[in-house]
Amino acid sequence: MANTPSAKKATRKIARRTEMNKNRRSRVRSFLRKVEEAILTGDKDAAQSAFKAAEPELMRAVSRGVVHKNTASRKISRLAGRVKQVGATAS
Repeated sequence: MANTPSAKKATRKIARRTEMNKNRRSRVRSFLRKVEEAILTGDKDAAQSAFKAAEPELMRAVSRGVVHKNTASRKISRLAGRVKQVGATAS
């Protein structure tokens, strides 16, 4: 348990930051889930639009320090490839 006033304040700050980061991470996951669902349904247009919305959201999480830059880049790269294949397998 925190004893000094500065340590008590630090625990309050950490709790606030943790809550914000949880919300940001959840938001990113929601965007990624929309892309996944569009890919699974095979709807190329929906997948592309969902991907276009998810990409800046992921990079925003990077700038906020929620996700590592390489992790976000890897996810974007893999999703882009899968979105690209949606039309190729249908035709």
